[in-house]
Amino acid sequence: MRVVLTWRDKAEQCIYDLAFKPDGTQLILAAGNRLLVYDTSDGTLLQPLKGHKDTVYCVAYAKDGKRFASGSADKSVIIWTSKLEGILKYTHSDSIQCVSYNPVTHQLASCSSNDFGLWSPEQKSVSKHKSSSKITCCSWTNDGQYLALGMFNGVISIRNKNGEEKVKIERPGGSLSPIWSICWNPSREEHNDILAVADWGQKLSFYQLSGKQIGKDRSLNFDPCCVSYFTKGEYILLGGSDKQVSLFTKDGVRLGTVGEQNSWVWTCKVKPDTNYVVVGCQDGTISFYQLIFSTVHGLYKDRYAYRDSMTDVIVQHLITDQKVRIKCKELVKKIAIYKHRLAIQLPEKILIYELYSDDSSDMRYRVKEKIVRKFECNLLVVCADHIILCQEKRLQCLSFSGVKEREWQMESLIRYIKVIGGPPGREGLLVGLKNGQILKIFVDNLFAIVLLKQATAVRCLDMSASRNKLAVVDENDTCLVYDIYTKELLFQEPNANSVAWNTQCEDMLCFSGGGYLNIKASTFPVHQQKLQGFVVGYNGSKIFCLHVFSMSAVEVPQSAPMYQYLDRKLFKEAYQIACLGVTDTDWRELAMEALEGLEFETAKKAFTRVQDLRYLELINSIEERKKRGESNNDLFLADVFSYQGKFHEAAKLYKRSGHENLALDMYTDLRMFEYAKDFLGSGDPKETKMLITKQADWARNINEPKAAVEMYISAGEHLKAIEISGDHGWVDTLIDIARKLDKAEREPLLMCAHYFKKLDNPGYAAETYLKIGDLKSLIQLHVETQRWDEAFTLGEKHPEFKDDIYVPYAHWLAENDRFEEAQKAFHKAGRKGEAVRVLEQLTHNSVVESRFNDAACYYWMLSMQCLDIAQDPAQKDVMLSKFHHFQHLAELYHGYHAIQRYTEEPFSFHLPETLFNISRFLLHSLTKDTPLGISKVNTLFTLAKQSKALGAYKLARHAYDKLQGLQIPARFQKSIELGSLTIRSKPFQDSEELVPLCYRCSTNNPLLNNLGNVCINCRQPFVFSASSYEVLHLVEFYLEEGITDEEAVSLIDLEAPRHKHENKWQEITSNNSQTLRLDETMDSMGDDPFTAKLSFEGGSEFVPVVVSRSVLRSMSRRDVLIKRWPPPLKWQYFRSLLPDASITMCPSCFQMFHSEDYELLVLQHTCCPYCRRRVDDPSP
Repeated sequence: MRVVLTWRDKAEQCIYDLAFKPDGTQLILAAGNRLLVYDTSDGTLLQPLKGHKDTVYCVAYAKDGKRFASGSADKSVIIWTSKLEGILKYTHSDSIQCVSYNPVTHQLASCSSNDFGLWSPEQKSVSKHKSSSKITCCSWTNDGQYLALGMFNGVISIRNKNGEEKVKIERPGGSLSPIWSICWNPSREEHNDILAVADWGQKLSFYQLSGKQIGKDRSLNFDPCCVSYFTKGEYILLGGSDKQVSLFTKDGVRLGTVGEQNSWVWTCKVKPDTNYVVVGCQDGTISFYQLIFSTVHGLYKDRYAYRDSMTDVIVQHLITDQKVRIKCKELVKKIAIYKHRLAIQLPEKILIYELYSDDSSDMRYRVKEKIVRKFECNLLVVCADHIILCQEKRLQCLSFSGVKEREWQMESLIRYIKVIGGPPGREGLLVGLKNGQILKIFVDNLFAIVLLKQATAVRCLDMSASRNKLAVVDENDTCLVYDIYTKELLFQEPNANSVAWNTQCEDMLCFSGGGYLNIKASTFPVHQQKLQGFVVGYNGSKIFCLHVFSMSAVEVPQSAPMYQYLDRKLFKEAYQIACLGVTDTDWRELAMEALEGLEFETAKKAFTRVQDLRYLELINSIEERKKRGESNNDLFLADVFSYQGKFHEAAKLYKRSGHENLALDMYTDLRMFEYAKDFLGSGDPKETKMLITKQADWARNINEPKAAVEMYISAGEHLKAIEISGDHGWVDTLIDIARKLDKAEREPLLMCAHYFKKLDNPGYAAETYLKIGDLKSLIQLHVETQRWDEAFTLGEKHPEFKDDIYVPYAHWLAENDRFEEAQKAFHKAGRKGEAVRVLEQLTHNSVVESRFNDAACYYWMLSMQCLDIAQDPAQKDVMLSKFHHFQHLAELYHGYHAIQRYTEEPFSFHLPETLFNISRFLLHSLTKDTPLGISKVNTLFTLAKQSKALGAYKLARHAYDKLQGLQIPARFQKSIELGSLTIRSKPFQDSEELVPLCYRCSTNNPLLNNLGNVCINCRQPFVFSASSYEVLHLVEFYLEEGITDEEAVSLIDLEAPRHKHENKWQEITSNNSQTLRLDETMDSMGDDPFTAKLSFEGGSEFVPVVVSRSVLRSMSRRDVLIKRWPPPLKWQYFRSLLPDASITMCPSCFQMFHSEDYELLVLQHTCCPYCRRRVDDPSP
């Protein structure tokens, strides 16, 4: 640390206090009863300020720079503006001892001998607080929350902004140690507020805001009058009765003297944010000093040690940027570092540290030795086992125990010293003298070796890695490089302030100067780039540079020297330079240059570095060829040029080496067809075709499809031409190609057809399929395009494709919700299983959706499908069982449709008698399980209502009773309860008109028949009308064994003549009266052989009516109805017992109707109401 006096002045009176304007431009001094305002730059007295009538003891400037305040022995405080005008004055009851501005709120604290006041610009009045003792000093915390007061009785009182005491610190000396000066540390980095206290017990102490003391008291050996911090809080200034200002660390370690005076120092302050210090003395002297903190540091390779905060040493690893701090708690005077050793000189001792381990990245140091002696030296060097002290012309070598082992006396002042390595205990030192002599000294040798002598003084030295060359910077800023052995000056460069050899490359050095970094390789010209500071080391591509106080590792690409070697085709040397650190681009350039120079080993290493596999494969192939005996360098270089894109140079070399075919292949691969033609042979058509094909491929790749198609056609590559045309949708081109192709060229024609289909041109696709005779694909085309008529026409001509047409047709119909047609199509295609599945799904959907008439129709269709399948003997029994089941379900759903409409819809479309008959029919049929969708509640409810309406009260009662045992929907609940009550008022019998008659045995059957839909007497099954569900006057009869259906029909068709029975009227006239009498011979029915067969002997078993040939012959064709079931079922025969009442049977579903009903329904629906066979449908 050096102290430079900037300016000095002398006032007539004692300087008790001073304050800087926050921007540092002005200095306010309290001198006598005046304030003196100085310009800090040159010490000019700007203006004296008069306002006080007695001695001014204190002055303070607000942090915002707008106001300052002064306090005087005249008991008054004056507030001044920055323009040096007094604006406010207030008084205390005693002389003012100190004033201090709050750094945040700008509240002013003014302290007198017995009280203190708080004033702020916002308040008109001053709030005052009594004090138990005389207040000598005061200071605000950084955040402006607390004010510390120093008392004459040795007490420190810490108050809040309102003046209330929060902490009280009592010093052990009490009133014998008055507190004379206090100051809070202004640093923002400290975790706690720290108060520095100086008392006249000659002690310096530190306290936390809580009142806890930090460390021990520091003894001063003088009475302190003032204590103040540097702006950032890193140092403390202390002045007093010792007539000097001392510099301390923030922890209280004395560092040195700032300036010695002739009288007591009453005040000293630091100019804000600078290293300038002003001192005010008892005799009125004002001194303005500049403190210059010199850099204390040491460097060895990538470890840099430097002083921090005057008492700490920081060791920085320049590569990893790790840092470690060593706290010495004393002023650090010198630092030396070497390998794993670190030496630190303190005022009274030297500490030698060592690393914990030999690990190059280890940053932990421990004390190895202490030499407790005071040394005076200019330079300090440490070795493995010694320290070297440099004192002017003398070098001393000491062991770590402090024993002087040897000494060297030089001819001139030592200007530079550096350890250049060596075995432990035998290290070599490089020493530069002021007279230009450069020596090498070994620690274990008394004799110094003179390396060379030059005319100018040495400033900086370095030796190359192999110790063959020496670089010197002299006092004229010239860098000189010598050969150590020949003493020859190799070269010199101007504008150098420091120099360093590259530790990894013998021929490279760098030197700095004039704001530039200069890199020199071998004897090549210097490469410059901007850089501030001093070069102190050069390792690989890293240059260690010291700028002001900071050391940094600068990454410098070694591109320039590498290119200098490349220009001279020195590939191996260029590679060595590149290894120190160059960019990827530089590596690639090196690789290319080496490759062109056919220096394959260097090229391979460089391409490996940039991970370029392409070129590595090329080098590998060339090396393999060389091993096989190839030695044509032109050919190798041609390959290299072709890889680099220098195609014309490559072609020339190929031609020169007699390999035109390689040039042809290269140009063809590059699509440079015009150049390729120059290398074609004697017009070989194969080669020409190959070239055209490749040209077409290229045209296709560069998105020139039209040209590509034309080229492919000319080269006979029809498939590729078709593919491009198809992908681009060029139908016209495809038509031309397809029509020109021979029908034997099946593959391209099929591809044409494929694209015609894809491009929605089925007509051309059909034409193409016909050309090659592919009927299957043609049918598939019709199916895909849904041109069913053409498909059916083809199917008629070629039945073997029937499945290929009808199955997709059926699927298409099903997908378009035309399920019935789909079912027929499946049937037609012979896919009976799928036909049945479609019908089953349709039926199930109809039931779920309550479309019971549809369900009935589908069940009938299902039953007929089953009957069709039953022709297969293997499935006969199962299918016949299903047939009967589905027939039964069809009848049930057909009937229930009316019930459902009656219960769900507001209006009924059926007569009450019809609904009555249907509900009875359903109840008689639902003896076991109830099919899905059919509701017993709805059926019984309908029966109850219609029975009641038609007078069948007994049946109605029975229906209502049955309903009571079922779960009734809420909408019927009220109606059923009411009906159950009102039916009780009706007679307990049924109307006789409603009672059904058995036409076989003429028995009246009950309305509710336990046996079901059969006669209770003869067990003959009733035949119902499929519309009104009345019992029809039909009796089923069976044929005797041996009579076939064909014979039976022919016998009935014979229709034997019958005797006519005439009714005759007889007129009788007697007396005066006339009588008309009908003379009718009632011929019994016994004359009819069939009627005789109806006779029934009582019994519980059903005995069918079986007729012989004679009976059949006696029957009339119009009286017999025949259900002509397809095999394996037998035909059913029914005889009408009332021939005049006409009955019609549907020829498709064989359901019976009263003729009038059937005709009406057919007129309404244009089809059978049961099976929906259209009237105009000729098929049965």
